[in-house]
Amino acid sequence: MQQQHYNRYEKARILGARALQVSYGAPVLIDTNQTEPILVAAEEYDADALPFTVKRGKK
Repeated sequence: MQQQHYNRYEKARILGARALQVSYGAPVLIDTNQTEPILVAAEEYDADALPFTVKRGKK
């Protein structure tokens, strides 16, 4: 699957939402040694393992 290009605001929102999920006990989607939820989310993002999509409005 090809990773969609997100702007910095979309990336921040995705990472924050995923970090919150991980902090509440959601299963981690990759093998990692990280324990901080935001670092786990960042590694998942870099591995293209996040099941998030961004719907953009019409311009």
